[in-house]
Amino acid sequence: MKQISLKKLIISGIFLSLCIILPYFTGHIPQIGKALSPMHIPVLICGFICGAPYGCLIGFLAPFLGYMINGIPPIMPTGLSMAFEMATYGAISGFLYHRLPKKAICLYVALILSMIAGRVVWGFASLFLFQLQGKAFTFELFLSGAFFNAIPGIVCHILIIPPIVIALRKSHIIK
Repeated sequence: MKQISLKKLIISGIFLSLCIILPYFTGHIPQIGKALSPMHIPVLICGFICGAPYGCLIGFLAPFLGYMINGIPPIMPTGLSMAFEMATYGAISGFLYHRLPKKAICLYVALILSMIAGRVVWGFASLFLFQLQGKAFTFELFLSGAFFNAIPGIVCHILIIPPIVIALRKSHIIK
């Protein structure tokens, strides 16, 4: 079993803080915040930098901490389904990044596969949570929530995250 790295734990804490701070920049206009998904950015980068376990943990904790501090996202069903979605982002991005060759194209592959996997997990979690509440979660709701309404965030993440990870790698912050 791997030992917990104090350095990665501290860096993960910084990313968890960013998950709480970044939504403030879009908080005044909820539609923009929902479309850009600013909380997802630090979780994905955390997975790339610190690895799957740290990314998964930060992704799962962020919605709950955000709710306790800011009151957003509402826990049921949004925050809980987001916790599973973002835990998947952090886990898959870290897992794939540390196993694929360190080429830019592989970084994009890891990012895109992480975002797809996270959205699928979000769909299943939402389906389950909606059923618990006696509400319907249709395939149309899944497609609109996971993809159509998320297009600005998907584009934003694809444009922002790889250059940040590449810059961190070139500056030797990531080995």
